[in-house]
Amino acid sequence: MTQIYAIANQKGGVGKTTTCVNLAASLVAIKKKVLLIDLDPQGNATMGSGVNKHGVTFSVYDVLINDISVTQAKQKSPSGHYDVLASNSDLTAAEVQLLEKDNKEFALRSVLEHVKHQYHYILIDCPPSLNMLTVNALAASDSVLIPMQCEYYALEGLSSLMNTIEQIQMQTNPGLDIAGILRTMYDPRSSLTIEVSEQLKTHFGEKLYQACIPRNIRLAEAPSFGQPALIYDRQSKGAIAYLALAGEFVRRSELSKQAS
Repeated sequence: MTQIYAIANQKGGVGKTTTCVNLAASLVAIKKKVLLIDLDPQGNATMGSGVNKHGVTFSVYDVLINDISVTQAKQKSPSGHYDVLASNSDLTAAEVQLLEKDNKEFALRSVLEHVKHQYHYILIDCPPSLNMLTVNALAASDSVLIPMQCEYYALEGLSSLMNTIEQIQMQTNPGLDIAGILRTMYDPRSSLTIEVSEQLKTHFGEKLYQACIPRNIRLAEAPSFGQPALIYDRQSKGAIAYLALAGEFVRRSELSKQAS
């Protein structure tokens, strides 16, 4: 059974896109079929997957607005070997145009119904704000994976995101749950990192992933080459951390399936 995950945080710069791209590549490395949907008009997940956002024939905008099928629009990441539904600045216009549609919150869920059986996992890279695109992602998803830095401002942003998820559960998608909190840009030498990490353990318990993503130069360099870290430098700490996350992610998702 396919599981759909929104990779979301209303605070920018927390490693959301990096997580989406590298988790997708790591899942493929352990023989899973993955579709990555770039729902951010900046198109960073598209470029980080080795797909030229300016050269695509059809993007996620065309899927949501122009009735182009996911099958027509998707592309294979040449580096990560997962399927990509690409994004570019055209998607900005979808924000307004979706408001004019019937069942506007469910546009993405509707188009995924036709293809989701082809994948083990669908990962949606959400924009760093609460807008109609984010609502569509949360309405289409089974779970939310939340990447966050261990800093105090990130904790404030997390509170805001939790409120958003609660609203979506009440109004749009009662089955939505939180898959887990992922600590990114993790520096075990920092007392602040340790302190915030302890707070997360206290508040979220088992929802906190054991895997942590370290600050890593190779991980930061990889997107400029259009590659996940696993392809750019398989031995890097970042690549190894995302492989560990993928293993934990699959174990959790299997337990979630059994529970349901």
